Amino acid sequence: MNGVFIVMGVSGSGKTTVAHMLARATGGDWLDADDFHPAENKAKMSAGVPLTDDDRWPWLDLLNAKLRSAAGETRPVFLACSALKQKYRDRLVAGLPRARFVYLKGSFELIHSRLVHRSHHFMPASLLESQFADLEEPKDAIVLDISRTDDQLLEDFQRLARAGEA
Repeated sequence: MNGVFIVMGVSGSGKTTVAHMLARATGGDWLDADDFHPAENKAKMSAGVPLTDDDRWPWLDLLNAKLRSAAGETRPVFLACSALKQKYRDRLVAGLPRARFVYLKGSFELIHSRLVHRSHHFMPASLLESQFADLEEPKDAIVLDISRTDDQLLEDFQRLARAGEA
């Protein structure tokens, strides 16, 4: 299996954990979109201020460039990125017609409980409501239910990714 996969969902859905797990299981590489946020964006989010589209465009363009450079590799690449709105997803995969989204879907209650127990992250639980309000669920993604175990998520991904290749 090769290709570009964007593991998406609201903060606390497990994007980094799942992207890393999928990359490890498939012999692929993984990137965390949070690592590419400029300091100004991280400061805003840490202060509980949602980012604007103008804050996001340069960041999304940088991520697209990273994905485009990785797209020719023989190993898959997994990017953990919220990608909440369709226009953000479109920007992320511009020029990458075979890129696929992996949507980590879960209830507000489950994700909130994860966020309040997470430390050392710039995204506060107080912004979760705005993330759910902004979320435009993708229509063409591999959907994974985050209430399942890691092993089940991996099995679900492999089954659904193969089905999408047929």
